Amino acid sequence: MSAAVPKAVLYYSPDSAWSSSVLLALEEKGYADDEVDLKIVDLSKGENFSVSFLRLNPKATVPTLVVPFRDSVSDDAETRYKALTDIKAIINLLEQSRSPFSKTRTTSTAPAPSLAPATIAFSAASSALLDVLHPEEVSPDTLMFINARDSASLKTLAKNIVPIVVGKREALAECMSDAEAGKVQASEKVKKFWQDKQNETEQLLAVLLSADKEEAALDSAAKAKRDDFFAKAKDAWEVKVKDVVVKLNKDMIGPYALGDQLSVVDLSLAGWIRAVVMLAGGSAGDDGSTAIGKLEASFGGGFSLPKDFQVVDARRKDGAAVSKLAGFWDAMSERASWKKVYKQ
Repeated sequence: MSAAVPKAVLYYSPDSAWSSSVLLALEEKGYADDEVDLKIVDLSKGENFSVSFLRLNPKATVPTLVVPFRDSVSDDAETRYKALTDIKAIINLLEQSRSPFSKTRTTSTAPAPSLAPATIAFSAASSALLDVLHPEEVSPDTLMFINARDSASLKTLAKNIVPIVVGKREALAECMSDAEAGKVQASEKVKKFWQDKQNETEQLLAVLLSADKEEAALDSAAKAKRDDFFAKAKDAWEVKVKDVVVKLNKDMIGPYALGDQLSVVDLSLAGWIRAVVMLAGGSAGDDGSTAIGKLEASFGGGFSLPKDFQVVDARRKDGAAVSKLAGFWDAMSERASWKKVYKQ
């Protein structure tokens, strides 16, 4: 009798934008709750820096999908696993693994709606949009730590994320201490990774912990660190994120990225746009025009996307024109997957 095929395991964080994109993929592809084990990684406690997690994902990022392969499971062979850490690769595997034409070696065989681009041209367009969304410098999981461009917003940011950053610092310190004491076995590469992350954490805390001080009360070193923080934040939000928003709105078709049908690129786009809107002061209950309007306002200078997409639905019976991203927000927020993943 052959061994039972073990399930895939998704390591994720409810606070991670890219984790939510993968959860949306699970819902849209129709995976049952018992088909994939979901394991929360508490980023505020630095669980992603543990030796056991780093064996799965040396980058210490979520989501991470650990996949068992069917043809490696037999009476005389140990199960082989593959850990996927790239968001695009994870979503593509979830897409391919639930298809009547699947050629992957994963455990799922049930059919589901195809989310893959239907033509070569759409495939190229999808890849181009994903390349715009996924650079680390515009990742919402990065932007949340530099979401302040003046003293007032810095105070708010510090209030919200200092506990998270302190938790990371404590976790890293414990990891290094345990390695020094021989409680865990860690390579020199891992130790250097911990040290680099701790240095980054200390630099961030140096700015956050002095957020309540007026600029005049800062010494020259602290003022330089704050100025550098603001410069990086402004470049990230007012240049890089703004450029992404402009390109997305220009290149997508609407209401979804490739037109009337949901595709794999929409899962990444949904996770990204919802996260940056929230960081810009949006709310879960906002309609598309309001949500994208708050994002537009965050760029300053009276910035506004072209309102050239005609929408006809229950809220806009007159076919009011909105930006494509606003139309996308409205289309996605009506889907059962969005309502389930973002119910909290």
